[in-house]
Amino acid sequence: MENFFFWTFVLAMIGSGIGVIANKNPVASAMNLVLMIICIAGLFVLLGAYFLAAVQVLVYAGAVMVLFLFIIMLLDLKAEQQANFRMLGIIGGFLTVLLLGIGFFLAGKNITSLVGKTDNVIQNNSIKALGELLFGNYALAFEAVGVLLLISMIGVIILSKKDLD
Repeated sequence: MENFFFWTFVLAMIGSGIGVIANKNPVASAMNLVLMIICIAGLFVLLGAYFLAAVQVLVYAGAVMVLFLFIIMLLDLKAEQQANFRMLGIIGGFLTVLLLGIGFFLAGKNITSLVGKTDNVIQNNSIKALGELLFGNYALAFEAVGVLLLISMIGVIILSKKDLD
């Protein structure tokens, strides 16, 4: 039964991830992202990490997606729907995927040294162990995510500004 739910969540995540990218309507993309976040929370439940599942749903599906929807409402959606692909965007997307692939490859090489530490968090199911792991071993990754969120917020502000011309 666990395998059934795992594969259901994984297939729903892949489908909703494709929906996020393929939809031209930003609100539909945001709703697909909510579905993907809920499926990730389901995977956390299957792993026995109930706190992470609750945080995933409350913080990301609740608070962050509401923020995304407010930002989407600030954008000029008609201009975005009529926009065509730009070569700079395609090259930027390709470079982003390439850098993410290199990052995942490098992270995968070091994952065996971290398995014992994450098992401790899963077995203890304590917030203290999670906090120590997050702000100890994963402090660099945590800071990188913060910088990435800051960059995306600046990008949204730039996109939402009206043309000064």
